[in-house]
Amino acid sequence: MQSQLNLLSRLRLISRLGILFGILVGVIHLLLGGISIELQVLLALLALAVGIPHGAVDHLVTVPKMASLRMVAFLTVYLAAVGFAIWFILSANLLGFQLVVLMSAIHFGIGDAAFISEIDSRKQRSSFPKIPYALAAGFTPVLIPLVNQQSAEALAAVNPALIGWAGALESYLYFGMISIAVVAILWMLLVKRVDAAIDISLLLAISLVTPPLVAFAFYFGFWHALRHTGRLSLELPASLKAHASNLTSKAFWSSVNAGVPALAFVIAFTIGLALTIGLNLSTEFLWILLVVIWALTVPHMALTARLDLRALK
Repeated sequence: MQSQLNLLSRLRLISRLGILFGILVGVIHLLLGGISIELQVLLALLALAVGIPHGAVDHLVTVPKMASLRMVAFLTVYLAAVGFAIWFILSANLLGFQLVVLMSAIHFGIGDAAFISEIDSRKQRSSFPKIPYALAAGFTPVLIPLVNQQSAEALAAVNPALIGWAGALESYLYFGMISIAVVAILWMLLVKRVDAAIDISLLLAISLVTPPLVAFAFYFGFWHALRHTGRLSLELPASLKAHASNLTSKAFWSSVNAGVPALAFVIAFTIGLALTIGLNLSTEFLWILLVVIWALTVPHMALTARLDLRALK
């Protein structure tokens, strides 16, 4: 359907522009000798907020009928998984963070490869090397910012317990991930997938030049979340109806609006949780917000795996 292809193509362009803006922030950071950590945290919080709604419609995709026992059972299990993940990360900061890093990189890479597959299927274009693309697209924006020279300052602003999270593997991960990204770029060029090479090049650039907090948050909010929302418009009834009428923008905003209420809920829940466990909102809000987002990713990743694998096939 042309409306679906138009939306996915536009979101690919917009997500690239979002990363380019993040790279510009990185260049300014380098030219000015550093952007204050307070400004970095603010930019990160804004970008993270943009990304939160994309994962808040899992229930609508999995159990379309709201008023049902299945929906009650689904939400009970879903929220129980989130609650357990929050408890685990707060109880074992370092191990929880390490597992989140691995889980997120896999989820992001597979999701981005699935996004491109959705475009290819509508263009009747030949398949591309999904595994090298997914490895580079998922691990580059997650790992490189966490093991570069600026990572200690960023992690200190989140939770000092996370500093040195990779131990002796830090330098190996840094250069190893750069190598994997470069190999993936060359691979995409060899198979004449310039579009995929551009994607990975942008992710590598923002990971190398932009402060870690800003790099990851911009990737999450302006790349992963946007592309995932575009794919949600291929599943949600309201969006499908808009696509059928060739109302491309309406199809996108129907997917966005379905998740917007969750943004207010997540922020309110995060503040309530922070106050309940005695955290300082002025200095530890970013940490607890990230914990909540990571915890939400656990069931979200499991549920979107079905859609990802279907798209990749």
